[in-house]
Amino acid sequence: MVILGIDPGTATTGYGLIDTEGQLRVVKYGCIHTSSSQKMVDRLKTIYREVKKIVQRFYPEEIAIEQVFFNQNTRTAISVSQARGVIMLAASCKGAKIFSYTPLEVKQAVTGYGKAKKGQVQRMVKKLLNLPEVPTSNDAADAIAIAVCHYYSRGTKRVINSL
Repeated sequence: MVILGIDPGTATTGYGLIDTEGQLRVVKYGCIHTSSSQKMVDRLKTIYREVKKIVQRFYPEEIAIEQVFFNQNTRTAISVSQARGVIMLAASCKGAKIFSYTPLEVKQAVTGYGKAKKGQVQRMVKKLLNLPEVPTSNDAADAIAIAVCHYYSRGTKRVINSL
């Protein structure tokens, strides 16, 4: 089964596809970039179009998206929520099931510690997937971690979602 992990953002949206047949392996990862000079609607269109292309090319059966972490910047939280909405719409175009995870859940699933630092998560992703090096983009590395989190948590999430 192919799982797509997505780390939503308006400037950079990270994505990571993993194959769960046999040993976990990375299929593809990268980032979707938009420019702050663009209007928000155009940035959202770009994100929508690119996510839809990824889904149509790789046909992930399940898609895991990180939930928006609201800290102190309301403007950022709103724009990331908008990006997350168009990502969910684009991701559902082929009927894949969509799941959401908090940053704490991702860290817990990947490292065993919910307050792990970004570097710890990245090193575990590298180790779990036998990558030659940590992905250079933090957003892509986070997206792979979200996909791995879903792989380890999917049975529990299915039960919860069915209630």
